[in-house]
This record gives sequence, structure tokens and C-alpha cells, in this order.
Amino acid sequence: MKSAFELAMERLDQDDPEGAKPLNEEKKQELAEIDKVFEAKIAEKEVFLGSKIATASPEEKEAIQQQLILEKERLNEEKEAKKDKVRNR
Repeated sequence: MKSAFELAMERLDQDDPEGAKPLNEEKKQELAEIDKVFEAKIAEKEVFLGSKIATASPEEKEAIQQQLILEKERLNEEKEAKKDKVRNR
């Protein structure tokens, strides 16, 4: 009798018979570069909006903090989309 884990793994193998494609060095470097670029973009937003937060009124601070959260989410989604393209080539 098979365990639930074994059954789930068999179903996954049926859905994706090739399995996950191993990453070569070129793809690993591209993924690392994408990470670096987006880390820099996020840091830039944090510095820019952080300086605005420091000089803003209490009402404005909340809006700017929310904007920073949304910008970080957007950039992370964009980063993951680019990384998925690299992984799936």
C-alpha cells in the first residue's frame, strides 16, 4: 500500500513527466543578475520614499508607506516573472 506522499508524487510525475529542468550555469548567472537588479530597484525606492516619509506629515506618511509596499510588491512580481522566463527557456 502506498502512502499519500507517494501517490501525490506519482500524480506530479504524470502532470510533468520531464520534471523540473536543471539550471545550467548561464541560467543561474542570469537569475542572480535579475536578483541584483531588482534588489537595487527596491533599495532605490526605499531610499527615495524613505526620505519623503521622514519629511511628511503623519497623514502623508501612511500614504507614502502604502505606496512603498505596493512598489515593492510590484517589483517582486516583475522580478519573479523575469526569472520564470529564464527558467522556462
